[in-house]
Amino acid sequence: MDLSMRCPNCNSRDIGKIGSHQYYCWGCFIELTINGDKMSVYQVEEDGTLSSLDDLFFEEEIVQQQVHAN
Repeated sequence: MDLSMRCPNCNSRDIGKIGSHQYYCWGCFIELTINGDKMSVYQVEEDGTLSSLDDLFFEEEIVQQQVHAN
């Protein structure tokens, strides 16, 4: 993990490693997964399951990629 890494949701640097490519933000309680240069963001539900928040955080990036592809 990059020591200057910030949470894409709350901008906190209080991020802990919970797995080989998984991190947890103690500022807003979301889970981050990093594979290469792709980050996925998840909300941890009450029952422990994960709900993807990628459509909220990366929608603008996806739209830009679609525009460049056309």
